Amino acid sequence: MSLLTIVKSNPRLKKFVHWMIVQPGRAAPRLWVKWFVTPFIHKRGRGSVIRFYARLDIFPFNNFELGAYSVIEDFAVINNGVGDIIIGHHTGIGLSNIMIGPVTLGNYVTMAQHVVLSGLNHGFEDVTISTRLQKVVTKQITVCDDVWIGANAVITAGVTIGKHSVIGAGSVVTKDIPEYCVAVGNPARVIKKYNSETGNWDRV
Repeated sequence: MSLLTIVKSNPRLKKFVHWMIVQPGRAAPRLWVKWFVTPFIHKRGRGSVIRFYARLDIFPFNNFELGAYSVIEDFAVINNGVGDIIIGHHTGIGLSNIMIGPVTLGNYVTMAQHVVLSGLNHGFEDVTISTRLQKVVTKQITVCDDVWIGANAVITAGVTIGKHSVIGAGSVVTKDIPEYCVAVGNPARVIKKYNSETGNWDRV
């Protein structure tokens, strides 16, 4: 039986280990985890850059990968506490972006400022309990290769954005966006689609 299995099967031990890793009252790892665990177990590609003022709340119990030559800009917040964060190569995480797993970004993804991707929601089924105290629900967000996401856009849990699509600034994406499309608005809807026969972006 592995150490992880032993911890998971013992509620008291699991609670103690969680306390050792996570700062009480905060969704952030303790300093010893940041300094002595995260740098050695999570993958960072060659030439990748994490700016000094970026906040990485990266925990050892979920995956975090940053591809080659990708950049996480200042004041971005990356949190893999409830799901993996996988970032492809040559991808840019813009100023003040927020990313809560589970999230997978492809290669050459461009994200402008103040973009939010959250694969997490709080439960609300039991009205006798505060939503803050209910179990969290997670759904995978997938952003495929060559996607451009404009400033202040919000990508909600469970959404997939197809390759080479563009999400307009300020859009709220609540449903999947096909590849080679331009989507804008709240909720976001497709307004253009690339026509491979004519080489034009046709209005929908």
